Amino acid sequence: MVAKIKTGRSIIGAINYNEHKVGLGKAELILAQGYLKDPLDLTFNNKLERLTDLAKRNQLTLVNTLHVSLNFAVGENLDKDILQQIADDYMQGLGFGNQPYLVYQHHDAGHPHLHIVTTNIKPDGKRISFHLLANKASESSRKQVELTYNLVKAEDQGKQKNIIGKPLEQVNYGKSEVKRSITNVVNEVVRAYKFTSIPELNAVLNQYNITADRGSKDSRMYEKNGLVYWVLDEKGNKLGVPIKASSIYGKPTLKTLEDRFRLNEVLRKPLKEELKTILDKALLKPLSKSAFQKQLKTEGIQVIFRQNEEGRLYGITFVDHKSKAVFNGSDLGKMYSAASLTGWFKPENDTLKNLNKDFKSQKFTDNFSGFASDNNGDSLLDMLFKEEQQDMAAIGRLKQNTRKKKRKGHSL
Repeated sequence: MVAKIKTGRSIIGAINYNEHKVGLGKAELILAQGYLKDPLDLTFNNKLERLTDLAKRNQLTLVNTLHVSLNFAVGENLDKDILQQIADDYMQGLGFGNQPYLVYQHHDAGHPHLHIVTTNIKPDGKRISFHLLANKASESSRKQVELTYNLVKAEDQGKQKNIIGKPLEQVNYGKSEVKRSITNVVNEVVRAYKFTSIPELNAVLNQYNITADRGSKDSRMYEKNGLVYWVLDEKGNKLGVPIKASSIYGKPTLKTLEDRFRLNEVLRKPLKEELKTILDKALLKPLSKSAFQKQLKTEGIQVIFRQNEEGRLYGITFVDHKSKAVFNGSDLGKMYSAASLTGWFKPENDTLKNLNKDFKSQKFTDNFSGFASDNNGDSLLDMLFKEEQQDMAAIGRLKQNTRKKKRKGHSL
């Protein structure tokens, strides 16, 4: 996140700039901190007078306006409530947390960004110094916000321009440098997707032939909260040597991911109902598991089944690639859990039953009408099985007669 600070002498000028964008439909007021009304209920004069009233309490301070822009990397499309929290946290770190301020979300550039307008005059008439504000307080606050919300760092935004937005590619062991390939995929998935556990993270990483691994529960690595990343082959087997999370740029360690889990729990919450609506449409009539996966794939949703060695379904995960949200079925509700869906799915291979049903319901015409059924109304399939049963019975009688002959010859 890049923070740009401007100071000036005109509160009305800073507000006018943003309100003009609002009038053009290119911005919206998403937060009015320290105001008595909700943003939508504020008039222009309400917005202006709250700040100018404070400014008037110190006539000696001419430079009394602070206008900040917070600029996010391309692809960091954050929800409004998260942007509000980011603005609050940044202003708190800046030393303006107790000041009233207006936060505008702008939509007129190729990257997401906010504008914040406030004054440095406090209710007691004292001023907050602008000296070194950009170099010290802003830098410290910006870095803390980047860490808290796992944002692309200001120093890396130039590097990320050529990466973010490009489709990730599967890692092919032996065809690319392993550590670099893992780093590219892991950092982008951690940044973009909203997951709340290692298995949910792996639901995405596995698509790119990577898995995050804590080791077995009785291992020293698990005990020490260690984490490594492996390259997988097409069958999901681990290849080569694992890469330690601490050695990867961005350090996607277990501690870092656990902080991300808590944030993602909030970030993905507004996306739950939309996913459930799509699932409800797919659940209108029973489907096989493969048909269910295929139908949801057209909606940008990947369905991952977890089955034991006997083929019993014990878990299901939904990866919404449009909203970049990952949910276990049980997190969405009981009816979306593996236990509930197991009884709902149709069998994958019910060919014989369907074939018999088709023969019984089908009416042959023209030269084939005589083969539709025999005199007893049996279907062609029934006739075929009846003939097979007759053949087996004949073979049985033949074997029986042979045994009798052998016994008879033995007695002579």
